[in-house]
This record gives sequence, C-alpha cells and structure tokens, in this order.
Amino acid sequence: MRSASAGAGRAPLRFSFFMSRMAPSRHANYDEVRVIDSRNFPGSNTIAAAHVIVKPGGLRELNGHQNADEWQYYIQGKGRTTVFSNGGKAGTAEFNAGDVSYVPKTLGHYIENVGDSDLVFLEMFKTDRFMALSLSEWVSNTPPELVAQHLGLSQETPKAIP
Repeated sequence: MRSASAGAGRAPLRFSFFMSRMAPSRHANYDEVRVIDSRNFPGSNTIAAAHVIVKPGGLRELNGHQNADEWQYYIQGKGRTTVFSNGGKAGTAEFNAGDVSYVPKTLGHYIENVGDSDLVFLEMFKTDRFMALSLSEWVSNTPPELVAQHLGLSQETPKAIP
C-alpha cells in the first residue's frame, strides 16, 4: 500500500492483515481458531478478534474473557450458544449466518455446531489483546484438590482431565 503523502514507498503502518494466510492459533479435532490482535497486527490497537471454525457436531469449549465483552458474528452454519451467569443461571440461543450474539465480560459460555456443515464465526472484542480462559486451562492450572472440592468430584477425576 502506498503512502498518499510520500508518493512512493510503503506506508508507515500496515492497514491490512491476511488472516487467511496465518496458521491457526489453536487447532483441535473439532475446531480451529485464528486470533488477530495488537500482538500480530499493529493496526489493531483498540480491537481484537478471533476467526473460529467448528466442525459439525463439535464444540467451542467453555471459556470466558477477562478483559472485554464478546460480540459474535455468524458467517456460516448453525450454532447454539449457552451463556452462564451468576447464581446458576444460563441462557441458550441458536444462531445462523448473519446473526449476532453478545456475551458480557467474564461470563462462561460455549458454542456448539448443531448443523451439518462447518460453523464459521468471528469473535470481536473492544480491547487490544485477545484473552480467554477455558475450562480445561482452569482445571489444568488449579490444584486437583481444589477442583475436586469446588466441583464436588472425586480427587481422581480432575487428574484424569487432559
């Protein structure tokens, strides 16, 4: 991209980012996530995003975001989102291409692909950094005794979680 004032040469700031060319930030058998934020795109100093693909029958694991509310824009497929609130309350809704969903900061949520093709959506955040804490990260980084006590499990069950 050429700078308007210089006439030739490169602009001092990159105005485009080719997410389709980047390797997934996370890849599992059932989903693939590409994260774009200020760490890999300098122009992204007030917004972060994740491009997510969930395979049919797959699940985007239970997670929450500590630093920003989440907007989800559904591009392709059929998804079901469940959001957990305080006091044991939860809400579930289904979404199709063109729909938008909102998850307040810190609330746990997961997204299921309930269709027969890939579910593709964007997660967008009003912050410069993508931050997420998944259930498996919480379990694997918390002493098994605390997980067992908090969730009412045997002490062996948390140790068996990958």
